[in-house]
Amino acid sequence: MIERTFVMVKPDGIGRRLLGEVVRRYEAKGLKLIGLKMQVISTALAEQHYAEHRQKAFYSDLVSFITSGPSVQMVWEGPNAIAVIRQLNGATDSQQADRGTIRGDFGMTIRNNIVHASDSTETARREIGLFFDETELMRYPMPDDGWLGA
Repeated sequence: MIERTFVMVKPDGIGRRLLGEVVRRYEAKGLKLIGLKMQVISTALAEQHYAEHRQKAFYSDLVSFITSGPSVQMVWEGPNAIAVIRQLNGATDSQQADRGTIRGDFGMTIRNNIVHASDSTETARREIGLFFDETELMRYPMPDDGWLGA
């Protein structure tokens, strides 16, 4: 099933110049990038994004961290994109993430874990809607869709 999912390369990933590596891994897997933007997220947007964590002890640290510098928001599309990206990312706690995953190879802590990704179709829909208008998402064929004569 073709799905859309939301991914954010967090300020630690941008600061360490890992955006290209993250994108390379998703593209190498065959996923299609259909939306991309870079910004320093406002506190209000961060609070909306992490609303489900509002009552947790780490909430204010989470909001402070995600607003501390530039991040890159992306929308990816492909077969089972949510599960595929979560597998490529690895466990949320970088110390527990397998080698060969983004977090296992580059993450340092549970907070400094390079990337955020949606965990369900409902979450993906909500997060994509927070950061992108439908008009900002690209539609284009891929080589396996018959593009470039393939």
